[in-house]
Amino acid sequence: MSTIEQELEDLLLNTLKLNASDLHLSVGYKPAVRVDGNLLPLEDFSVLTAEHAGELAFSLLGERKDVFLEKKEIDFSYAFRDLARFRVNVFLEKGFISSALRLIPSKIRTLGELNLPPALHKISKLKQGFILLTGPSGHGKSTTLAALIDEINHERAEHIITIEDPIEYLFVGNKSIVNQREIGNDTKSFHNALSSILREDPNVIMIGEMRDPETIAVALTAAETGHLVLSSLHTNNASQTVDRIIDVFPPEQQNQIRLQLANTLSAIISQRLLPRISGGRIPATEIMFSNSAVSNLIREAKAHQIDLVIETSLENGMMSLNRNLDELIRRGEITSEVAMAYTLNPTELQTRINQ
Repeated sequence: MSTIEQELEDLLLNTLKLNASDLHLSVGYKPAVRVDGNLLPLEDFSVLTAEHAGELAFSLLGERKDVFLEKKEIDFSYAFRDLARFRVNVFLEKGFISSALRLIPSKIRTLGELNLPPALHKISKLKQGFILLTGPSGHGKSTTLAALIDEINHERAEHIITIEDPIEYLFVGNKSIVNQREIGNDTKSFHNALSSILREDPNVIMIGEMRDPETIAVALTAAETGHLVLSSLHTNNASQTVDRIIDVFPPEQQNQIRLQLANTLSAIISQRLLPRISGGRIPATEIMFSNSAVSNLIREAKAHQIDLVIETSLENGMMSLNRNLDELIRRGEITSEVAMAYTLNPTELQTRINQ
């Protein structure tokens, strides 16, 4: 093993040992890890020079080096022994090579182990519809998606197809057959994969991310034709998610997309990971299950009123973010200061806290 390979191994072992979510390798800085949302330098390692950072990146890239040099950025997954997998992005900044590695735990945790609300079990029982996981980057959307897919895998005999860039969690078929397709290796693009997916006899389709109008359009069509489609989006809550999906299309298409979304949308789960008083992080979620009221609001272009439906539909498993934040405070899981930092409506949350 070369010196660089040994150093890379030490860095990855440190990432695992510290239970970090990410490892950053950037020129002019010591390698740094993100632990419970906080970025911490690894003091036992030297500040990275341009040559050093490049050698570490090339060790990660292997045969992908030429693709990176051509495109100047690349996403891929990296298996570290049999201990863990990492989602890796290698990129250029100011002409220097930097790497960002996201740890993908080898074990797919259940919804219960992730401290997610029991209402989410309803999703794994759905036979068709459109499910979206939303929230900021790095707040557990992929992990929750994996938990939902694996719950279906263990409870039902289905054909599950995932389209990912890159493949993150590795599923082992249980009651279901699970086929995982990676952009670049197994298909050229999300659009290409989705264009042929209905000929592959799927029951459940998981799309790593809604990136463009073409992907969203095919996903909606798949949900319309009797499939369960799950994906993720970088939005903050249900109403914003509906507007974002519709707004990515040109004006002449928006009415059609609005109708398709009203007819197919089953649930939107928005989540963030918050610092826990006892250490680690805990999810705070907004849960919206579609009903006739939600569908009508989408059709009538009144998505901003969905918040009121969520607030008044607790008995149907829905939950507003502020209700969940208030619960977490009362259970002693988070501080009120943390809750106020993450709420989208501080005034309403403060009223709840004061009650």
